[in-house]
Amino acid sequence: MPKYVYQIVFDNGDVGEQFEVFQKMSDEPLTEHPETGQAVRRVLQPPNISGAFNEERINRALGNDQKLEKLGFTKYVNNGQGYDKVCGEGPDLTKKK
Repeated sequence: MPKYVYQIVFDNGDVGEQFEVFQKMSDEPLTEHPETGQAVRRVLQPPNISGAFNEERINRALGNDQKLEKLGFTKYVNNGQGYDKVCGEGPDLTKKK
């Protein structure tokens, strides 16, 4: 079941605290707080997608210079006047134009 975020809406249009509720996707959105009865609205949230190719796993896999070099990549770091090679078989220095 997905977790939905709701926010309390006061009579003057101001918004209050947020809270989370697990609901079926087929359930109707709540219109009032389940405990206090205050008016609420659902807050849109970005989806939480994780799996084999999430950003954390990619950073962990490619963050190590030795791994990058083993995979055939060349890594450069900006030194202010150009780029110094950190690892890999590319040229040692490239200058900014």
